[in-house]
Amino acid sequence: MDSQMSDDPNDDGMRQRPKKAPNAFRTISEVADDLHIPQHVLRFWETKFPQVRPLKRGGGRRYYRPDDIVLLRRIADLLYTQGYTIKGVQRLLREGGGQLSDDIPPPTADERAAAEAERAARAPEELPLIPGLELVAPPPSVTHMARTAPRPKPDLEHERLRTLLVEALEELEALRARLG
Repeated sequence: MDSQMSDDPNDDGMRQRPKKAPNAFRTISEVADDLHIPQHVLRFWETKFPQVRPLKRGGGRRYYRPDDIVLLRRIADLLYTQGYTIKGVQRLLREGGGQLSDDIPPPTADERAAAEAERAARAPEELPLIPGLELVAPPPSVTHMARTAPRPKPDLEHERLRTLLVEALEELEALRARLG
């Protein structure tokens, strides 16, 4: 048994996948990695944005076309960078005939306020608890300090992660209702 050893110092013995052509279809894991968005969020967006329709093969495996990826990248930008809500992006898609142009103006003050109100309405203390888990009220002194202390401005990454968690919760609740 003669095994060939590679002289390449970068070869770790693992086979590298060949680079795909730019117009090749991508799997959900490839798209998630490329866009830095969890797979469950991509699946959730399929329920919110009917324009996102990956090709589904045996076993429900998803294959995204290059146009799907462009649309997902634009949706992510509008939600996480521009500050639109899901309903705002849905409206933009309706108004654009299923397309999102590159010259969409930033959300109006009213839209930003609605997005902020939506985020505030999803405060952690208002999220549903796991059955059997009980909340214990903090001592009055802690409650007073929390009310009077200045609130730090949340950074964009914190808000993005919070939005992802809330979307994941909504998706899980929808799945629970289906199994119901």
